[in-house]
Amino acid sequence: MSAPTPTRRFVFNPAPVPALPVAGREEFFPVHRIYCVGRNYADHAVEMGHDPSREAPFFFQKNPDTLVLPGDDFPYPPATTDVHHEIELVVALQSGGRDIPVAEAVEHVFGYAVGLDMTRRDLQAEAKKAGRPWEVGKAFEHAAPCSAIAPAAEIGHPQAGAIWLKVNGALKQQGDLSQLIWKVPEMISYLSGLFTLQAGDLIFSGTPAGVGPVLRGDGLLGGIDGVGTLSIHVR
Repeated sequence: MSAPTPTRRFVFNPAPVPALPVAGREEFFPVHRIYCVGRNYADHAVEMGHDPSREAPFFFQKNPDTLVLPGDDFPYPPATTDVHHEIELVVALQSGGRDIPVAEAVEHVFGYAVGLDMTRRDLQAEAKKAGRPWEVGKAFEHAAPCSAIAPAAEIGHPQAGAIWLKVNGALKQQGDLSQLIWKVPEMISYLSGLFTLQAGDLIFSGTPAGVGPVLRGDGLLGGIDGVGTLSIHVR
C-alpha cells in the first residue's frame, strides 16, 4: 500500500472553483477552461470583414473566473469605450480526451447554455492591428456571462433553433444554430486535436451577425430555442 499523500498547505486560501448552476437541479457544474470559437457564423464573418468560407476553425480562451452567473450584473470594464455583445450557444463537457472522433463527440457533452462573449472591441482591434493576442479584448473580468446549463439528457443535442439577443427590448442579433459553419461535434473533435479536453470545459460556439456596443444602464436579454435565456444588466 502506498503512503498517503500529505495534505497540501498553501500560502493563502485558494480561490473557489468557478461553477455554473444546472437547470432544475441543486448541483453545480465546475468549470475547468473556457474555449471560444471565432467567426463561426458566415454573416458575422462578413460583418467583421472576413471571408465567410469554411476555413479551419480558430479558438481563443477566456478564464473560468470571468464567468458572470445568472442574475448577476455585468460591470462595464475599464480601459475601453466600446464594449460589444456576442450571443452564443455554450457547450459544457462532462468528459474529454485527445483526438475525439466526430461521431463520438456528443457523448462528451453534459449540456448546453446561453452565453455572452463580451468584448472590448477597441482593445481587440488594436491587438489585431499589432498582430498581438486577444486577451485584453476578450478575457477581462466578467467577460463571460452565462445561463444555467440545460442537461443534454433532458433537451437532447440541438442542431437547429433560433438564437437571438435584445438590448433594451430592441432585437440586435438573430440567427439559427443550423447556420453554424462548424457544428458542435466538429468543434469538439478539432479542439481535441489541439488540447486535451477535460470534464468541466466550456466551448462558446460563435455568434451570429448584429454584434454591437452596450452602454451603462442597458438591459440585455438573449435566448436560444430549446436551451434557455440569459438576462443581464450593464452597470
